[in-house]
Amino acid sequence: MADYKDKLGGLADRLKKEEPKTPIQEVNPVKSKIADKEPEGQLNVWIPKKLLKKMKTYGVEQEKSQKDIAILALEKFLS
Repeated sequence: MADYKDKLGGLADRLKKEEPKTPIQEVNPVKSKIADKEPEGQLNVWIPKKLLKKMKTYGVEQEKSQKDIAILALEKFLS
């Protein structure tokens, strides 16, 4: 029991002598893509569920949003 008290006493002394080390958090600003954006308009459409499912699957595989896929498809169709 005395050994345990010695260990605790030694711990208390060390805590009193050492200054607490405060972690320093580094804050980095989020890098945003600054690009010349065209003004956008809203488009709401109803499409078949099978096509929507294919679109979502393609988006996950290619890491593209549904908006990006729709824009690419419309640009390709209209060119």
